[in-house]
Parts: sequence; C-alpha cells; structure tokens
Amino acid sequence: MDLRIPSSTSAPSALRSIGTGGLSKNQAPSAGSVQSPGISNAFRNALKAVSEAQNHSDSLQKEVTMENPKVSLEETMVAIQKAQIGFQTTLHVRNRMVQAYSDIMNMQV
Repeated sequence: MDLRIPSSTSAPSALRSIGTGGLSKNQAPSAGSVQSPGISNAFRNALKAVSEAQNHSDSLQKEVTMENPKVSLEETMVAIQKAQIGFQTTLHVRNRMVQAYSDIMNMQV
C-alpha cells in the first residue's frame, strides 16, 4: 500500500513537520538550538502543531461566542476543521504505530 502524498497537494503543517523534522524548507536550525534528528523529535513537533491548532480553534470559538466583530464565523469554522483533521491524522498514526508494535512483538524468532 502506497501512503505517499503527491507533491501537487499541500499537506497540513502537522504532517509537513513530520517529514522535515519540524523545520520548514527555508528554515535552518539556529546556532543556539540543538535539533536532534529522529522520529521522536518529528512526532513531538507534530503533536505540538496539532495542539496549537486545537488551542487556536478554541480561542476563536470563545471570541465568536462573545460576539467579537473582529472574528468571523467562517474563519472559526475553518480553524475547527483544521484542528479536527489534525487530530484524526494523529489518531490514525498512533493506531498504525500500535498495530506495528503488536505485529513485531507477535513475530516468532
């Protein structure tokens, strides 16, 4: 099964951060920060991005509820959908990793 995303479509930022270790194409690690390459760092960055999207959508929901004229309902709905898609993607990745771990542990040596 091929799970690659075609280059013509844009992936959500949480997924892009997994592939790049949390750095965008034009962003390089600063001299003061130590970026450890690896899958755990990529997953940590992806989880932070999903959490930030959820927090952003929550704050927009509160602003719409308080009838803030600077926040539109459309913007809020888009933020909610982005957060939901990010969460669902994270859940699917977690389920795949648990299944892979179970498969490996059940292999006979």
